[in-house]
Amino acid sequence: MLSSLRDRVLPDHQRRSLEELEEDLDLSAGDRRSKQSAFWTMLVLAAVIAAAGVLTDSTATVIGAMIIAPLSTPIMGIALGAVQRRRSTAALFVLCGGLVVVAIGALASLVVPASYDLLSDSQISSRTSPGLLDLVSALATGFAGAVALSRRDVAAVLPGVAIAISLVPPLVVTGVCAGQGAWWLALGSFVLFVSNLVAMVVAGMTVFGGLGYATAGRHRGEKSERRTYLALGLLFGAVGLLLAANTAGMVLVQLWTTRASDTAASWLADVPGASVVNVQAHSRTLYIQVRVPGDLPPISSLLTDLQGQVPDGVPVVVTTTEGRQIQAGRVGG
Repeated sequence: MLSSLRDRVLPDHQRRSLEELEEDLDLSAGDRRSKQSAFWTMLVLAAVIAAAGVLTDSTATVIGAMIIAPLSTPIMGIALGAVQRRRSTAALFVLCGGLVVVAIGALASLVVPASYDLLSDSQISSRTSPGLLDLVSALATGFAGAVALSRRDVAAVLPGVAIAISLVPPLVVTGVCAGQGAWWLALGSFVLFVSNLVAMVVAGMTVFGGLGYATAGRHRGEKSERRTYLALGLLFGAVGLLLAANTAGMVLVQLWTTRASDTAASWLADVPGASVVNVQAHSRTLYIQVRVPGDLPPISSLLTDLQGQVPDGVPVVVTTTEGRQIQAGRVGG
């Protein structure tokens, strides 16, 4: 049954040879100088494009950086080397390449004013709080990329795979946030990159192993092979648990902001023309933006109404559309 499924996914007449796959994915084989020159040139350009797109909040520009996607080559090289159980320099290229991209992002952060709200940039905010669905998406994309690399007739899908598996932009965001001293945001975007990397390697190993590319290069024993799969499985599980916890946290924050919005609306119900514009949670603080034509109702009553709706001790800041900002205090405080 497994053999039949493999033949359906990758017919023999469309299967690329192991030598062809190694030529594409191993930057230390064949014409090394040309391949490495192209890799570093494209990586630096992709990082610069991504930095420009992130800082200008331009989705189209960031997509341009994704299409170049040079990091996907050594990442899939890690997967191929792992199933063949041979030493590979792919991990070194990923590590050094990642450091270069982060450094470019940090340099780009020098043009950002210190007072700039990083989370107001959608290209940053969308990459600093990864969830479990990001891992699922990365895993599916990794499978698509590995199959596309293994077949001669579907290479045209690789640009789409590159867009779906965001590699360079999260590293740029890591550099930008680190350069601004926003270490938690930097950590969030770095976790997104690591989850994408691990998902790609897991998917690549599964596809390359299942399609028969593991029959060559058996330089290590079965015990070493089991250790490789076990270590990667544990890492994948750890990343999955981390993202699952973050997803649960985001769901709770969304629940609390919804409750806070409803509570604030009830608080303003007796004020003609008053309304709640927005409720957001940033840095463990609840920001409630309201539109009030006259005076605000007593802030103390809002804090009282919020008890039981959001966790006690959460700081609340009320902002009006006219620019007034009131430090309301802490819920239950």
